[in-house]
Amino acid sequence: MTNWKSVRIACAAGALALMVAGSVMALDVNHENRLTFSRSVALPGVVLPAGTYSFDIADSTAFDVVVVRNKERTKVFYMGFTTLVLRPKGMSLNTPVTVGEAPSNEAPPITAWYEIGHTLGRQFRY
Repeated sequence: MTNWKSVRIACAAGALALMVAGSVMALDVNHENRLTFSRSVALPGVVLPAGTYSFDIADSTAFDVVVVRNKERTKVFYMGFTTLVLRPKGMSLNTPVTVGEAPSNEAPPITAWYEIGHTLGRQFRY
């Protein structure tokens, strides 16, 4: 004879365990890339001097907001909305940014950031 109450409790416990595991895994996703530039580059409203910066998603619920900080992640240089875009065909999965044109005396604008190893990127809104 099957004890249906025990079966229901076991199924509920299993479902709860799967939901908790899925939530923990979603929180553990790291979108940060540390990028080093040998010369100044621009983002909307800001010029970043040569150096290393942390590019990241601002929040796990706002995938269209990108935040750029210093490499220690203690100072924010840029935070803004972006547009989700596909990585250009033929572009290496190890190429993190595309850069637009600028006069020789100005910093070239970063047009999009692509997380290393991913096919989707975030296009900056100028």
